[in-house]
Amino acid sequence: MTLIKSISGIRGTIGGEPTNNLTPIDIVTFAAAYGTWILQNTPNGTKRLVIGRDARISGAMVTSLISQTLVGLGFTVVDIDLATTPTVEIAVPMEQADGGIIVTASHNPKQWNALKLLNAKGEFLNAQAGQEVLALAAEQAFSFAEVDALGTIERNDTYNKKHIDAVCALPLVDCDAIKKANFTVAIDCVNSVGGIVLPQLFKALGVVNILPLYCEPNGIFPHNPEPLPEHVGDIVELIKTQKADVGFVVDPDVDRLAIINNDGSLFNEEYTLVAIADYILSQENASTGSATGGNTVSNLSSTRALADVTAWHGGTYNAAAVGEVNVVEKMKATNAVIGGEGNGGVIYPELHYGRDALVGIALFLTHLAKSGKTCKELRDTYPNYVVSKNKIELTPNINVDALLEQIAKQFSHEKINTVDGVKIDFAEGWVHLRKSNTEPIIRIYAEHKSEEQAHLLAQTIIDAIKKNI
Repeated sequence: MTLIKSISGIRGTIGGEPTNNLTPIDIVTFAAAYGTWILQNTPNGTKRLVIGRDARISGAMVTSLISQTLVGLGFTVVDIDLATTPTVEIAVPMEQADGGIIVTASHNPKQWNALKLLNAKGEFLNAQAGQEVLALAAEQAFSFAEVDALGTIERNDTYNKKHIDAVCALPLVDCDAIKKANFTVAIDCVNSVGGIVLPQLFKALGVVNILPLYCEPNGIFPHNPEPLPEHVGDIVELIKTQKADVGFVVDPDVDRLAIINNDGSLFNEEYTLVAIADYILSQENASTGSATGGNTVSNLSSTRALADVTAWHGGTYNAAAVGEVNVVEKMKATNAVIGGEGNGGVIYPELHYGRDALVGIALFLTHLAKSGKTCKELRDTYPNYVVSKNKIELTPNINVDALLEQIAKQFSHEKINTVDGVKIDFAEGWVHLRKSNTEPIIRIYAEHKSEEQAHLLAQTIIDAIKKNI
């Protein structure tokens, strides 16, 4: 059982002992720390906070504990109930709230849950703010409201529709083109909130032929909820047998999007952002009448295909440290028109600065409809890099930072980047290794034009890590 405290929030397994797991005591402690931080940093705020959750079994319990703790601090809590992560992010500024909490452990298995913390813009707290919340929790520096100043809870179930309406209203989402294409779409929503929201989204986009898979929001995940190739076999089979035009797979909180081609092959979640960026940048050119496209951003572990596509359109690509908040900061600094992460996370600032599978689906279907190609044909238009994603589980006694330093020294004859972990650029490929902020592991990503060479690059580093351990 595990409890992980990081600047991005608190994540852990339900049950067990306090401070070692995500118990009710830990939930209350961190909710109180976050609420206290909000009070300290927004003294003239609205004292409103938004909360929403995915469909995990523990979600109702965790949400109740958080909400009542915030009421005890004097907040009005706007509970939007079952909602995607990007829906909560959109709701915060719409409610003119001081912040929000998303109750979700993203792609982690069902025994996990977490508190994701947002600022008044509906964006994740930056590193400094996260550290301040952790310090308040450690000190238990809370002062609760007296009886006449207790807060209240408001229920609001309108935000799924508001989110969908906002997506459909985007100038580059063409509902008429999507409707005319008459797509047959397969979806795997892993029995979480995607099962509620995605059918509503497709209806609004004009898609009537939907093949739903695992759309009962009961929190009982039918397979590992991370949308990786090894976990999508059921929808691949569905696409083949029912001859769907495209398949979409989301994680439990619907901020990541994986796409399946019409022949059952994988579009590859690394290329979700690449394809959507291609569409956005081409439209940016058309709207400005200029040969210069917009800028893009992804993290250091994402495919270099995004840089290639950005160059096609005359734009500039920039890389950020891994983590949504780092990508968002780099996007703002470079005025990027599209960005995200290679895990299928699309950030489209025209709507909001957060990974959003709903806007990803709408933009991709528009792109597919206007291209006149099949999904597989569209995928084949992009540079074909192969990313090998690996991880090594750690034990508590391992000094990860020292281990990464050893690897950097061992490969110092190559181009080394230590902004975020260690990235080693070889002549025809790269390897990026870093410790996870959410799990006790080292992630090792390698990319090459050859699948065999990508795996060999990764294995070279894995062998070096094991030897050093």
